[in-house]
Amino acid sequence: MKKGTALLPLLVLVILATSCKFQRVLKSSDMDSKYAEAIKLYNEKDYSRALQLFDQLVGVMRATDKTERIYYYYAYSYFYQQDYTLAAYYFKRYASNFPNTAYAEECMFMSAYCNYKNSSEYSLDQTNTYEAIKELQLFANMYPESSRVPECNDLIDQLRVKLEKKDYKIARLYYRMDDYTAALVCYNNILNDFPETPHREEILFMIFKANYKYASASVDQKKKERFTKALAAYKELVSQYPSTSYLQEANTLRDKSQKEMNDIAKKEKNTVVPKTQ
Repeated sequence: MKKGTALLPLLVLVILATSCKFQRVLKSSDMDSKYAEAIKLYNEKDYSRALQLFDQLVGVMRATDKTERIYYYYAYSYFYQQDYTLAAYYFKRYASNFPNTAYAEECMFMSAYCNYKNSSEYSLDQTNTYEAIKELQLFANMYPESSRVPECNDLIDQLRVKLEKKDYKIARLYYRMDDYTAALVCYNNILNDFPETPHREEILFMIFKANYKYASASVDQKKKERFTKALAAYKELVSQYPSTSYLQEANTLRDKSQKEMNDIAKKEKNTVVPKTQ
């Protein structure tokens, strides 16, 4: 018989004994034994079983010298199980219940960090992203001298990049769908919400181009107003980026816009208004 095969029955016995011990402690009314076993399992990284015991302890061991430690390990057990929603809740609850302890700042940060971990891919709903930004900013405001503030700022920047990417993709989609009004709203919102966007030059060009396309497709009565906006968008582009990489196409569209304006001016000049009797 191979050595490994011979050890297998012994391993099974150890597992069964350990499982039996856990079940006895789980069903026991001895809270101190539960507490000791929960801490032991936590230290062994057996967070699933530790949580079962902490679940029982949280409700009954209140107002004791162990309460603070139970909440602390309880929150981290959820964190290591990747249940960031419950972890965020219990970290924040710890900070609220024990604001003057050595771990209050850490738990407040961890609550915000769990919201960051819950943030979805940019293409999905971004409710958690907005919540994470709010919570990270709250931490920075509460603990302005904390060594964790630079990390908070970095996490906020990462989340804002995600929000910007979502808005940028939506704006491009609207443009491809020929919904120039919606595209213009989205592009302008990006410039307002993310003034440091690396896409600024492209967005300014797309605002001009969308205005040109919108004006070109308009009824005659609206063309003057909309080509005026297109030419204003062109001026904004070249004032910020005189040597823009889009200059050739922008100049072509500018010339077409100006020709349209000239044609409109000629029509207005040639329009004869009937005299009233």
